[in-house]
Amino acid sequence: MNKVVIVINGAGGVGKDTICDLAAKHFKVRNISTVDPIKEIATFCGWTGVKDDRARKFLHDLKTLTAEYNEFPTKWATAVYREFLLTDEQILFVHIREPWEIEKFVRATDGAAKTLLVRGGSRSRAGAYGNAADDMVENYEYDYYFVNDRPLDETEDNVKALFTDILK
Repeated sequence: MNKVVIVINGAGGVGKDTICDLAAKHFKVRNISTVDPIKEIATFCGWTGVKDDRARKFLHDLKTLTAEYNEFPTKWATAVYREFLLTDEQILFVHIREPWEIEKFVRATDGAAKTLLVRGGSRSRAGAYGNAADDMVENYEYDYYFVNDRPLDETEDNVKALFTDILK
């Protein structure tokens, strides 16, 4: 069975989760984020789950600290990747926002991970977010680019076609 690991990125609100959800309608998918374990830590610090600009910066800063301390986000994602290889799942989506963290994970998979940048259409929020996770998404050379600017039914067809092609 063909498998693919996709590091998915894009600024807040461009539809990364929608792309993953649509892919899951047609393929066996696991969807994780390197900020998932960071969110668990953040709840101990009083984070309530809100995803406003202030919270996004807090999560980014906390993730950066754990990465600098012991590469925790990359080590966690790499462990999930190894588990994925033993399953019947076809696509592992790994949400990683920072270009330098993407590079670490791609290296940790010996280059098996491919990268995808999702860009929004006219619905996208313009301007800076104030944190490197959102503001620097374009600072990486991705393997694939997806512009999420079509109605949902067309987007689903395009997502299915994209991942059918990638899995060949």
